[in-house]
Amino acid sequence: MMRFEPAPEPEAFDEKCRQPGGAWLRSHPPPQRPRDFWSPFKPALADAFRQLCAYSCLFEPVGTVDHYLACHKHRERAYEWINYRFASAWINSSKGKTDREVVDPFEVEDDWFEILLPSLQLVLTDRVPPEHRARAEHTLIRLHLRDDERVIRQRAEWYRMYRESELSLAGLHEKAPLIARAVEKVQNAR
Repeated sequence: MMRFEPAPEPEAFDEKCRQPGGAWLRSHPPPQRPRDFWSPFKPALADAFRQLCAYSCLFEPVGTVDHYLACHKHRERAYEWINYRFASAWINSSKGKTDREVVDPFEVEDDWFEILLPSLQLVLTDRVPPEHRARAEHTLIRLHLRDDERVIRQRAEWYRMYRESELSLAGLHEKAPLIARAVEKVQNAR
């Protein structure tokens, strides 16, 4: 994971998502899942996250709208732009109904996680503050970010493209920034 900054709310979000969503919530009590008024804003969300999954930090061509604070526990946040993260569908599904147990991409710092080469595993660094360490470790496990085959295969392909000169280091920074940082760390250690 790496740090992402919240993006400004898109134009018409209030009119086309928050207001109709709030009206829907008032007329549909729990346990009904909130109606999806957010999907039309998925392209803007993807752009805000530079087309990267907020959790894997890998290029995500499709992605989903992740409600960082889960709808079933925080219905009042279902239609709040600040609660959305762009995520790969399988990672969003892995997150399930957890929320604060997983580190928020808006609170994580850039140096808390790193990719190890050549294994491509994602690990915690010693820069994770003690008060966040358990949540950061839980995030790696819950979201399958450390060494799950699905994420390792993605990382391996980006790394292969870089090694075989199909992708420049600048391109790797765009599509898989944590791998690019790992490459630079190895280069600087030489």
